[in-house]
Amino acid sequence: MKNFRALSGATAAALSLALLTGCGGGADAAALPDGWDTLDTKSLSVGYPAGEGYKEQPAAERSKHNAAVALKEEGGLRTGMVSVQLNFATGVDDAAEAASAAGAVIGIGATRKDTSDVRLNGEESARQARRINYEFTSSGEERTPEQGTRMTGVMVAGVDSKGVPFLVRINAVKDALSEDELDTFVESITVK
Repeated sequence: MKNFRALSGATAAALSLALLTGCGGGADAAALPDGWDTLDTKSLSVGYPAGEGYKEQPAAERSKHNAAVALKEEGGLRTGMVSVQLNFATGVDDAAEAASAAGAVIGIGATRKDTSDVRLNGEESARQARRINYEFTSSGEERTPEQGTRMTGVMVAGVDSKGVPFLVRINAVKDALSEDELDTFVESITVK
């Protein structure tokens, strides 16, 4: 993931553009850095750095719980992932409830770092979301990094404009992505 750090200039430009175009209401879409593509679902789209080795996983290969996934593989191991789950919880009406439900799926052995409110791009009624930063240890199963490898995780949870709860997860080997790069993933989300 060394080459991913080269995105910082493009990231800054994209974030500046997002700030300029994201003011106001409506359904403004997030600006993406050069070399990024999007996972598009009925509730939201989220960017991923296709130019840095992330590839969308075909529907037939992903878990039935995921509406979309992009993976980065290095040496046959999955070292990075962006995934979208829709309707992942019942009785969820807002971002706070979605974040509570998301917190329950972080997993045993994970260390929750912090939770914050975020404002996403897209439909005004669905822009409020919660971000959960956490760390966990790789199990070494299903082509993940060697057991015991520390991993970074970010979850963004909310409810789309039709009341469907969503959960976006970004996972990578710890320290492979800077805070700015993790922020870029979050800034790339556009809710529908």
